[in-house]
Amino acid sequence: MDQKRLLTSAVGCLAAVLMLSSCGPIPNSVHSIKELSSNTLFTPFSGRSPKHLDPTSSYSSDETPFTYSIYEPLYQYHYLKRPYQLIPRTAAAVPAPIFLDKEGNVLPEDAPADKVALSIYEIPIKKGILFAPHPAFAKDEKGNYVNHHLSEEVTKKLRNPLDLPNKGTRELVAEDYVYAIKRLTNPRIISPIYGTIVSHLPGLEKLAAQVREYDKQLRANLPASQRDLPFLDLRKFELEGVSAPESHLLRIEVKGKYPQFPNWLAMTFFAPIPWEAEAFYAQRGMAKNNLSLNYWPVGTGPYQLVESIENRRHVMQRNPLFRKTELYPCEGEPGDKEKGYLEDCGKPLPFIDRIEISAEKESVPLRTKFLQGYYDSPQIERLDNGQGFLIGMADSKEKEEEYKNKKLQFPKVIEAHNTYFGFNWLDPVIGEGATPEQKEKNRKLRQAIAIAMDWEEYIQIFEKGLATPAHGPLPPGLFGHNPEGSAGFNPYVYNKLEDGTVIRKSLEEAKTLLAEAGYPDGRNLKTGKPLVLSLDFQAAASPGTKAVLDWYQKQFAKLGIQLDIRATDYNRFQDKVINGSHQLFLWGWLADYPDAEHFLFLLYGPNAKSKTGGSGENASNYQNAEYDRIFEKMRYMSDGPEKAKAIEQLIAIAQKDAPWTFGYFPTSAAAFHQWVYNGKPTQIVRNHIQYLRINPELRIEKIKEWNKPIYWPLFGIVVLLSLIIVPMYLLHKKREAMTARKEKA
Repeated sequence: MDQKRLLTSAVGCLAAVLMLSSCGPIPNSVHSIKELSSNTLFTPFSGRSPKHLDPTSSYSSDETPFTYSIYEPLYQYHYLKRPYQLIPRTAAAVPAPIFLDKEGNVLPEDAPADKVALSIYEIPIKKGILFAPHPAFAKDEKGNYVNHHLSEEVTKKLRNPLDLPNKGTRELVAEDYVYAIKRLTNPRIISPIYGTIVSHLPGLEKLAAQVREYDKQLRANLPASQRDLPFLDLRKFELEGVSAPESHLLRIEVKGKYPQFPNWLAMTFFAPIPWEAEAFYAQRGMAKNNLSLNYWPVGTGPYQLVESIENRRHVMQRNPLFRKTELYPCEGEPGDKEKGYLEDCGKPLPFIDRIEISAEKESVPLRTKFLQGYYDSPQIERLDNGQGFLIGMADSKEKEEEYKNKKLQFPKVIEAHNTYFGFNWLDPVIGEGATPEQKEKNRKLRQAIAIAMDWEEYIQIFEKGLATPAHGPLPPGLFGHNPEGSAGFNPYVYNKLEDGTVIRKSLEEAKTLLAEAGYPDGRNLKTGKPLVLSLDFQAAASPGTKAVLDWYQKQFAKLGIQLDIRATDYNRFQDKVINGSHQLFLWGWLADYPDAEHFLFLLYGPNAKSKTGGSGENASNYQNAEYDRIFEKMRYMSDGPEKAKAIEQLIAIAQKDAPWTFGYFPTSAAAFHQWVYNGKPTQIVRNHIQYLRINPELRIEKIKEWNKPIYWPLFGIVVLLSLIIVPMYLLHKKREAMTARKEKA
């Protein structure tokens, strides 16, 4: 009996193996054929789920794929044009501000900043824009909101607000933007831009005090641990300087002249918020189930969040009410047509129906699944995920061949981001200098170091060629970066040949400057002692940083200068910078918005960290009266010839004074499969998903080609099982025959 049972089990195993060998065409797929055939973009996220999808508080890059796809600020940046161009999104136009003096008189557009008391922005809103369907808007036949008074019996079971049967919508109006700006003052929400914007919007501080007091009254009889809080209805309050004089007209008053303000209106901090959504989520039982704008946004954008399983999966789906008038651009920068970025000219957006973003904790499985084709991009919100692949191609012929055969796309862009090596202007040796003679000597010392620091070599070694040497503080892609002007040629560090080629000055030229600075061969001319400088490094020295720090020491050693590394933790490093006790340092800056002011203010005197208690971003404490004078005019100029000229002058001053060796501009590379189209890399355009298009048919074809099942191990198992089963079967039959003979006898 036991042998018979064993035989039956063996036959069952053989049957199972045969069934496995006849499975579907993609046996190791993480998605079904139906899913892969759909117009769905698959991409992962690492770490935890996004923490803040409320646009008032959201400021993290992992949140932007959601916030900029679901919400719509007034403005956006042209997807293809460079330098970046501000264009309308929900606004009907990008109007120029009206300038008023203290008496309320209208001033000309080119009025100097010191004459402008108020800038007024009157922004028309497009008509007919609808919010995505949501239960917060649902009304009965009498016009009453049917989901604003749900019982706790309902809310305690609710996990997805879209599970409620009744949904509605309404038209976007200017008051939704007024309400959103008021939310910057809500004490229940921490907005990272409040401290900056409050100095520009006249009534914001007063409103913040009123709202705090009102919130205190609402909480008066509630325990501190209470999560369900009464609806804080901001419609009760007026915000001085921000209003909706007409249903589709927004009026914003800004203190003084602030040309960069429209850039803020392209960020989701200024996206519209319907009061109905806040009222809906303020019901008892909602907070316990994470039913809030932080988890379930309500917007007018091309997508809406339809599924959210924390730390597992988030799904955005096409907003069925999204307008058909948003079209793919027909113009771009030179070369875009050749790259295929104009093929979808004039077609309605968005192209993709569904975005599935799934948790992927480990980098190796993520990379493997991407290479197998199961993810269309390894990370949709990041530009740097393609860099690892490019480095891998450079290091491995096998990887290079694989990536090219699979036609992986790694579109590159020079980021609006700089990395620089700074000198502290307060330091007596390397800084400004106390006397005219010492100032000149210190400048030559800085210029000599700038020449000796071979950033081209650094880029090849440590950035694997994925960066561009900087000639000034302003990155490419921003207005004022003229590659034919000062931004493209630093005459104090480089020489320009007759054919226009720019090459770094020789080490002999650097040594000449060093001698003129009073340090021939790196020794003090008066004392004969070697020159020792200190690099304050913002991390503890480790095996991982040793090669980089060794490289810096080598650059200084070329001049005979000894570089001492003072490595410390980042908090201590920040304290030293704020106190002005650092000497040499490394730092970088990443743009929030594409304006030259956002980089050139890093060298603006009044912005010095030592003068502002650390709130300024001039970490070099650089001071130059001429630079400050030009900067103060430039920051209030609109883009045009006058501003371009001022930027040229500012860069030229910084090049001569050399408060930094300008380092490099990192090159970032995105990563897409061949069936993803329109993936132009960008750091500034954050609503980029709506421009992407995929070819699901090509995706399935390639996934099947790359993931063919390997059958020979199964056949090997079949043979092995056969060798076991056949003898067992024969033995079983033999014993049955012997038993039969015995019974007859």
